[in-house]
Amino acid sequence: MRFDFATLDVFTNRRFAGNGLAVVLDADPLTTEQMQAIAREFNLSETIFVMKPADPAHTARVRIFFPTGEIPFAGHPTLGCAIFLAEQKYKPGCSFETLIMLEEVAGLVPVKISRIGDVSTGVFTAPIVPHAAKAALPSPALAAKALSLNENEIGFGAHCIGAWQGGPTFLFVPVKSRDALARCTVSEPSWSEMTGTSRIWNAYAYTAGGDHAETNYRARMFAPAAGVSEDPATGSATALLAAQLLASKELADGKTRLKLEQGYEMGRPSDLVLEADVAGGQLTAVRVGGQAVQVMEGSLEV
Repeated sequence: MRFDFATLDVFTNRRFAGNGLAVVLDADPLTTEQMQAIAREFNLSETIFVMKPADPAHTARVRIFFPTGEIPFAGHPTLGCAIFLAEQKYKPGCSFETLIMLEEVAGLVPVKISRIGDVSTGVFTAPIVPHAAKAALPSPALAAKALSLNENEIGFGAHCIGAWQGGPTFLFVPVKSRDALARCTVSEPSWSEMTGTSRIWNAYAYTAGGDHAETNYRARMFAPAAGVSEDPATGSATALLAAQLLASKELADGKTRLKLEQGYEMGRPSDLVLEADVAGGQLTAVRVGGQAVQVMEGSLEV
């Protein structure tokens, strides 16, 4: 069997930046094992498989895989796939606005896509409002050792270590400075001790500020157990960051719009937008946005 595919760089407006994604089309005949093998072959942080929707009113049903396993929802595959599918409907260079509805394991994800000129922009609404994860949080001392930092470099302001879920689950580790964030590296055996304690196999480290004056937060995400030593852009973690920021007293009632950087330290600069709606001190909706550009297209044999 032959399947067409495309690759995109997501959360960027230029090729060879952002987070790489493979999109495999008309994937209905593929088994779970075959999808996993294809994801392992691409060896990108995620590969998304596009199938016919269960509801004809929706655009597509999709499944998302790390090189080592399936995930119910992920941000950069959602955004990149939606932009790719939207662009197939319109002539190159044609401006448009459209809504792509993706059926994901975690739920239905609407993605608003618009294009003016050559680069498309999308905004997806997280299928699950982020909420606290049941996890034993590591101590600042252990988190520091796991990330090759000093204990006094963990936390800033009202920001403390947290664990949040909404499809996937992430451990959030605030670090005091840009310098500390740049020095973060996974350090064993402390990393395995930290992830074993929390039962969360990834960590999203972040701090205030960035390269650009308008950037609110800079982040890095490590998930070696998923075959991703470091992720250039993590849309799902960005969505869950809204809950971390609310707990850190950074979000007021109403709509807050923030800009984030990720992947800069690894030479894959990614720019993300986070929008959070809060009412009565509670999150009611979270959206994540960015751009994507196609890099390659081809076919694969199974």
